[in-house]
Amino acid sequence: MKPTHSQRRSLMGELAMRGLRMTVQRRTLIETIQEADGHLDAAALLMLARQRDPRIDRATVYRTLNLLKRLRLVDELDLMHLHGEKHYYEAKTTKDHVHLTCTRCGKVEELMIRTLERLKRELAQETGFDIRVTRLEVGGLCRKCRNRFKGSV
Repeated sequence: MKPTHSQRRSLMGELAMRGLRMTVQRRTLIETIQEADGHLDAAALLMLARQRDPRIDRATVYRTLNLLKRLRLVDELDLMHLHGEKHYYEAKTTKDHVHLTCTRCGKVEELMIRTLERLKRELAQETGFDIRVTRLEVGGLCRKCRNRFKGSV
C-alpha cells in the first residue's frame, strides 16, 4: 500500500503545537512540501514555492528544511544517489514505508507493508534497541524497465 496524503503528519499542525513563528514564506514552503505528490529536492521545492510566492529565496528554503529536519518532521533521503549527491525531502508519514528506486529510469515507489513493522518489532526484541527512525531503500529495476530489459536480451 502506498502512503497517502492523509497518512502524512501535518507539518503546519506540528509547528503550531510547538509555537513556532510562521512567516508567509515559511508557510508557503511547508504547504508545498505537504502537498507534494513525490519527493522534492531543494531546487524543485524552490521552483514550486516560487510559483506561489516569487519572493522566496534559496536561503529560506534551506533554513526551512533544516528546521523541519531538526524537528524530525521531514525525512531526508538520498534515493540511491541516482542523481549524484542530490537529497530529497518528504513529510514524515504516520507509519514507516519502503522506497523502491529503479536504478534505470529513476522511478521511486513507496510501499507500506506489515513485514516492515514485524521486522522492526523483531529487531527491537532481539537487541533491546528502542527504534525511533526506520528508512529502507531498495534499488533495482521497476516492472516496466525489467520487462523492457528482458525483451532486449
